This record gives sequence, structure tokens and C-alpha cells, in this order.
Amino acid sequence: MPSLFLSHGAPPLVDDGLWVGQLAAWARDLPRPNAILVVSAHWEAAPLTIGATNPEVPLTYDFWGFDQKYYSATYDAPGAVDLAARLEALLAEPVSRHPGRRLDHGAYVPLSVMYPHADIPVLQISLPTLEPARLMGLGERLRPLRDEGVLIIGSGFTTHGLPFLKDWSTDAAPPQWSTEFDAWAAERFAAGDVDALLDFAHRAPGMPYAHPTTEHFAPLFVALGAASDPGQPPRQRIDGFWMGLAKRSIELD
Repeated sequence: MPSLFLSHGAPPLVDDGLWVGQLAAWARDLPRPNAILVVSAHWEAAPLTIGATNPEVPLTYDFWGFDQKYYSATYDAPGAVDLAARLEALLAEPVSRHPGRRLDHGAYVPLSVMYPHADIPVLQISLPTLEPARLMGLGERLRPLRDEGVLIIGSGFTTHGLPFLKDWSTDAAPPQWSTEFDAWAAERFAAGDVDALLDFAHRAPGMPYAHPTTEHFAPLFVALGAASDPGQPPRQRIDGFWMGLAKRSIELD
């Protein structure tokens, strides 16, 4: 299986016809996974924490100010009990369990588009750090799961400067900091320039506005670490902007 970094969108993603079409087409091109492991920008916890494996635990509605219908969304995928046990055995570090925390919107919103039947076991783990090199190391330790049919997804957003947005419409013109960072990321991806990506906070144009906090770019490094060759240019599967934010998403072999 490949590993992915995807820009996951807010809950209204499911109403965006273009983005839904892009994500659904991407999923159709992928081999069908045996299980899915997600690390989302919306869960930071150290040590690394394994989320709920009981599908009866409610989803984590970690957002505010949206229409009530988004708080009624369900995604009843199996809870990946076997994958949780395999993960504990695989990682050479202490891990924790949080049986009361199920998938947040960084996981279930894109998965509800990519795998709408919710028939593939899904497990979410926390971001144990925001330090890029350490997250790449985590991805390296997760790499063997790909040979076992596990799709590894880092779910974030290529730009996420919410405090600096002035137009909150979904078709807003992207600010200069968003376009500059996105163009830089596209170039660094195409060059397989892992060193520059690891140092994005200092090298990328548009900073710190593109990422005033870095949790939405951090999942990229888990996906990069899980790649067979992180320096091999990925396939850039989705680009463009939504609400002025760059939705660039990539697939790594």
C-alpha cells in the first residue's frame, strides 16, 4: 500500500462537489486496504496514543460553529482491534490507549468520501510530537504495515493560516502567503527535497502565516517516513485552494 498526505477539509468538505470527486477518484485508483491507520492534525498526545477500537464509541466532533447536520455525521467503520495490537508490538516506544476517543474530523470526513461504505477497519493514533524529524522516524517504524495491506494516512492541510483569512467563502481568492507556500511545497515535492521540507518553518515562503502553528503540516512527515524512499518525488494527486487554503495532497510509494 502507499502512504498518503491529504488535506482533509472542514466538515463541509462533503458538500463540495469538486473536492468530493477528487477524493473519490483517488480512492478508486488505490489498492483496497485491509485496514487504515490515520494520524490527524487534530490529535496531539504524548506518548503516542492509540484511539478507540470499539465502533460504538461516538465520533469526535472537534469543531464549532457549523450547521447542526455536521454533528450528526456517522462513520461506523470497524475498529481495527488487530491493527492496534500489531502497532503496540511494532513500536519500540511506550504507547498509551484512549478507548474513549474515536475518529475526529481529520479522519472520518475524508474517509467518508473515499470509503463511504465504512467497511474497512480504521484506527487513529495521535501526533506524539510536532518535530518533523521525529515524525519521520515514527513513519519509518510504521512502514512494515504497508506490506500488510495497511493504508497509512497523514491528514492535515498544506496551508492552514486561519487567523489570517479575511474572506471565509469556500471560493475565496487565496492569500499570497498561501499561494507562495503551496508553490514551494509543490516544487520541493517534485524535487524529492526532504531536507527542505523538514526545515519548512525556516525555508518556506509564506511562513509563519501559512502555518502559525504547525500541526496541520506535521502529518506529512509520518507519511514521508512511511514511504519506501522518502526522497522519491510523490504523485501530487490534488491541488488548488478551498477557502484560500491549499488542499495539495500527495501519494507516496
